[in-house]
Parts: sequence; C-alpha cells; structure tokens
Amino acid sequence: MNVVKLSCLALAVAAASSQLAMAGQADAKGFIEDSELNLLNRNYYLNRDFKNRPGRQSYREEWAHGVMAEYNSGFTTGPVGIGADAYGYMGIKLDSGRGRTGTGLLPISDEGRPQDEYGEAGGAVKLRVSESVLKYGEMRTEAPVFATAHSRLLPETATGFHVTSGEIEGLSLEAGHFTAYNDRNSTNSDDDLVLNYGSGEIGKTIDFAGGWYSVNDDLSLGLYASQFDETWNQYYGNLNYNLAITEGQSLNFDFNLYRTKDTGDALQGEIDNTTWSLAATYGLGSHSFLVAYQAVDGDTPFDYVGGDSIFLANAMQFSDFNAPNEKSWRIGYTYDWSEMGVPGLTTKVTYVKGTDIDGTDADVNGGYVDYYGADGEHSETDIDIKYVVQEGPAKDLSIRLRQAFHYANDDQGEGDLHEFRVIVDYPLSIL
Repeated sequence: MNVVKLSCLALAVAAASSQLAMAGQADAKGFIEDSELNLLNRNYYLNRDFKNRPGRQSYREEWAHGVMAEYNSGFTTGPVGIGADAYGYMGIKLDSGRGRTGTGLLPISDEGRPQDEYGEAGGAVKLRVSESVLKYGEMRTEAPVFATAHSRLLPETATGFHVTSGEIEGLSLEAGHFTAYNDRNSTNSDDDLVLNYGSGEIGKTIDFAGGWYSVNDDLSLGLYASQFDETWNQYYGNLNYNLAITEGQSLNFDFNLYRTKDTGDALQGEIDNTTWSLAATYGLGSHSFLVAYQAVDGDTPFDYVGGDSIFLANAMQFSDFNAPNEKSWRIGYTYDWSEMGVPGLTTKVTYVKGTDIDGTDADVNGGYVDYYGADGEHSETDIDIKYVVQEGPAKDLSIRLRQAFHYANDDQGEGDLHEFRVIVDYPLSIL
C-alpha cells in the first residue's frame, strides 16, 4: 500500500467517524429505505515476464472479466437496528492457458488448468446501537493489521466478527475476530487465513483492536494491536500531518510503525521485528513529489495476515521491500492533468532501491529459513497512468495502466521481472 493511499485512508476514516456520530441509530429510516446496491464491472489483463527463472515457469499472462454486486441494507428503526449486507461475485476467463496461468486472476483446477468461470456469494448480519455497529459473517476489512485486498479480479473476504464505534466525534474505533478467508482466486469461504511470506503451519484465528483519531483537520493518529493465533503479537502506529504552506502548496508527512513479536507456539519460529517508514509529499499545484525511507530491523521479513495489511510507504506494485534488515529509499512524481485541460487523467512514476538484506540468521525451525541471502539488494520502477471519465453515459469509468520493472540479485530472491496490467473499472449505483 503506497503512502498516498494510506494518507487518504487515515483522513477518510476519521472523517467518517464524525459523520457517524451525527447519523447513528436515532436517524435510522428502515431496512429497505436506506438500502444501497452497487455494481462494479472490472476487466483485467495481467502479464508477468520473469527474466531469470531457469527450469521454472517464466511467463504468465491472463485476461478476465469480473462482475461484483454488493448490497448494504439500512437498519430497522428503534433502539436496536437490524440489517444485512450481501454480495455476489462472478469471474469469467477471457484468455489464459495451462502454461500461462498463475497471475492470481483465476482459480486453478487440480489438473493445473484455469477455470473458465467462477463465482461466490456471501454476506453478514449487523446490529446497530447508537453509533456502534456489530457484524458477523463474510466481509471486507481495512484495518492496518488485517486488511483484505482487491488487487486482482475479485475482492478478498474474511469470515468473523467485526465491531465499529463512532460514539466520540473524531474518534473511530474497531475490533475484529476472524477465523476464515476467501482468497483473491478462490471460491471457498472457509479457507485458512492468508499469510503472505511464511511457510508451514499457520494460525487459525486473528484478533485485533484499534482505531483512528482526528486531532484536527491536519493531524490524525492511528493505533492498533493484533494477535495471530500461536504465531505473533503485532502492533501498529501511524501519524499523518498536513502542513499548508501557501495557496497551491502543501507538505504531508506520513509515519508508519509495525512491531511484531512471536507468541504461543511460535508457529513461524522466533520473530523480533520492528519495521517503519517515513514519507514526505510536497504538493505544488498539479505536481506532487514524494520521498520516503523504510527500514526493517529483524532477521525475518515483515510479514502480515490478509492481502493488503501492509500500510508502509515502500510497498510497491510487485515487491513490498520488507526483507530482513532491509533499508530502502523511494522517490516519486505524480501529475494531475486537469490544468492542461484533461480532467480525470493522472500519471505517476515511482522508483525504490532496497539494500542491506540479510536473512541468514532466521530461526532454522521457523517459516522464513533460506528465503534470503546475506547481501540482498533490488530495485523497482513503477509507471501508473489512470483516466476517469468525468461525464456522460460512461461517467466514473476508469482505465488504468500499470507497468513495473523489478531487478534483484540472488540474495534478495524475488528475481527480475517485467509486469504490465490493464484494469478497467465501471461502477454503477443501482439503489
């Protein structure tokens, strides 16, 4: 997750908390009256070309179309509101093959072939008292210690309990207990939780609690704690500050910190990891310049549960730059073409360099042994072009082109890769 996404999320969550405090159960209009039904069509092409993989699959290319319907009911009136959320997702193969599959867009059969189509449905029941909501069922999550992803064709979901509270203006709290996962290319709602880098046996549940506090319009704080069953305790902190310089100029600082320590049976072995990032973004009219530094202190990589639970500045399109003891720098430039007469068009170029990787002291009985060498280094360049239609019948349709170039030595382990994605999203509000 890049720093711009995180900055927006932190401020948006805090703002949502203020809105929730003004529009809680007392303002409920009814189960049907406040219902929403949204439909998203997503067309996705992904091409991965691994440059140095002798004896292994080096080329992956798939094209698929997804249709996602999501229904969110309102709440019944009275002191306790009752509601329900539901979703139905469908994916269709447009182009793939046995020798080219493995992009994560499509499920793979036992014979190693991509499925022609796949679908899934699920939902959750919910209760609201005042400005607090309790949900149970299948849902998407956005906590920095447990976030489902939507980086491929269909969204990931998780099964469990989730509670949010906005009783205090400016303060948004949440907690969760989750026991199962539906991965990005799976139709099974009862899969194990997703661990991104570890191997072997993993924990069965994850619990977390935390929230965001908006001190004022320019400063927000985040704090979370989580426990991954018999694996680790993980803590997260965020500070985001906006400094207005003059009209048309601004400076944003975003600091993120994760602390992970093994617990219980230590299923992934001994873990003692502190990972942090600091990013500064300077805005000048339509121009945006970013500089970031990220550091991992520990003999294991910074690992996380859930596909998008990494709120760090240098998590890129392909690599997270999260290897043991890794230090990485990032520079980036974004331009909004509105001033040039093309509203809705943005372009972004980002470069990250990571060095000092050393994973040779990882616990030999853990899940990260032999992943990294003693002197790993790598770099990644990302180019991102996105256009959103501003008006007319296709309003809000977006077209996004993403190109990544990743180069690494043997001690880093991810290898050389060129990756190209084309993502077309067309959202529709039905209700």
